[in-house]
Amino acid sequence: MIDLTNKVAIVTGGSRGIGRGIATILAKQGARVVVNYRGNEAAAQEVVAAIRAAGGEAIPAQGDVRIAAEANALVQKALDTYGRLDILVNNAGTTRDTLLLRMSDEDWDIVLETNLKGVFHCTKAALRPMIRQRYGRIISVSSVSGLAGNVGQANYAAAKAGIIAFTKSVAKEVGSRGITVNAIAPGYVPTDLTSTLPQQLITEAVSRTPLGRMGTPEDMGYAVAFLASDEAGFITGQVLSVDGGLAM
Repeated sequence: MIDLTNKVAIVTGGSRGIGRGIATILAKQGARVVVNYRGNEAAAQEVVAAIRAAGGEAIPAQGDVRIAAEANALVQKALDTYGRLDILVNNAGTTRDTLLLRMSDEDWDIVLETNLKGVFHCTKAALRPMIRQRYGRIISVSSVSGLAGNVGQANYAAAKAGIIAFTKSVAKEVGSRGITVNAIAPGYVPTDLTSTLPQQLITEAVSRTPLGRMGTPEDMGYAVAFLASDEAGFITGQVLSVDGGLAM
């Protein structure tokens, strides 16, 4: 079992979907988890309550990762509450799917600001305490769309591909400080963000997945927990596809 006892983790967008799965699994492995949310306080409180009911430790933390000051405040809340920050999971994301010729500036901007600029803000804020303690684990949630592209997702795929290049660049910058920086690339996972996809696309995605099933938020959580562990201390700048083989 992965042991994250006494490690402190922030999970952005942790109130639902993949973020909830990640927060729950990190807590299960012993981490104290700051569950970030932007607007759905009730959902975040529900995640925190579930973690506490299972014997874990967690707090909710409101903040819009698109805004630097709020990302800084999120990190500060973790420090004020637990005294340190060991793990940052950049999970917050959104979609505005449509074909490029129909895509508005707003569709482009909101996806890039949330999915990519949010990673920039939170990572920059988290690096300060991690560098001081000469230890840290940063894991960002990319996507198979960022590896292979996807029809109707030029904005989302661009943001997720940007996360991969960002991950590799920052890994090179901070490796000497005992900080690893990695990403996971989920395949199809049923969440609120994917609930609007046509059933035909979902069926096709599963049919092209060698393991023959959809992923779960918990699948993503265990992958993140591994990358956050001391056992993964010699892994950095990598993208782990957690997709049942979809992107092979």
